Amino acid sequence: MISAGDFRNGITIELDNNIYQIIEFQHVKPGKGAAFVRTKLKNVKSGGVIEKTFRPTEKCPQARIDRKDMQYLYSDGDLFNFMDMENYEQIALNADAIGDTLKFVKENEMVKVCSHNGSVFAIEPPLFVELEITETEPGFKGDTATGASKPAVVETGATVYVPLFVNQGDVIKIDTRTGEYLSRV
Repeated sequence: MISAGDFRNGITIELDNNIYQIIEFQHVKPGKGAAFVRTKLKNVKSGGVIEKTFRPTEKCPQARIDRKDMQYLYSDGDLFNFMDMENYEQIALNADAIGDTLKFVKENEMVKVCSHNGSVFAIEPPLFVELEITETEPGFKGDTATGASKPAVVETGATVYVPLFVNQGDVIKIDTRTGEYLSRV
C-alpha cells in the first residue's frame, strides 16, 4: 500500500480494478480547508488518462508490473509470437494487445513484454532501432538547405519522414517512442 502523500511520477497503482500509472501529481494546500493531492493517471491497459484527487492519508495498493525480455519471432495473421530466451517458452498475442508498437521492430529482435498478474497488456520496443530504407524518392544535390523532409518506407513497412539527402538502401536510426529519424548509420 502506498499513501497519496508518497505519490511520485511513474508509480503504478491499482484503483477501481484497473492499473494506473501516475503521470503528474501535485500537492495542494489551500488557504482554507484540508490539503489534497491532485493527480493525472494513465490507464496502462486502455491508455486513457483521468484526473483524480486524493487526501494525503488515502492509501492505494501499488501494482506490480512484470517486464520480461522476449524475442519477437514472427507474425501469423493477427497473432504475434514471442519467445522467452531463458526457458524457450513461446506466447502468442493478438493484434489488440499489441497495437502499433511493433511497427519499427524486425523479426528476431528483443522487446519487453509487460504483464500484471500474468496477463500481458503491453509490448515495449527498444528505444532506438536501425532499419534500412526500402523505398523513398531520390534526393537532389543542393536541396538540403531548407531542412525539408520526405517520406521513406523502412524494411518493416512503416513510414518515417527523413531529410532529403537520405537515399534508398541507407540504414537509419529511429526513435521508436516518437517515430522520428535520428541519424544515418
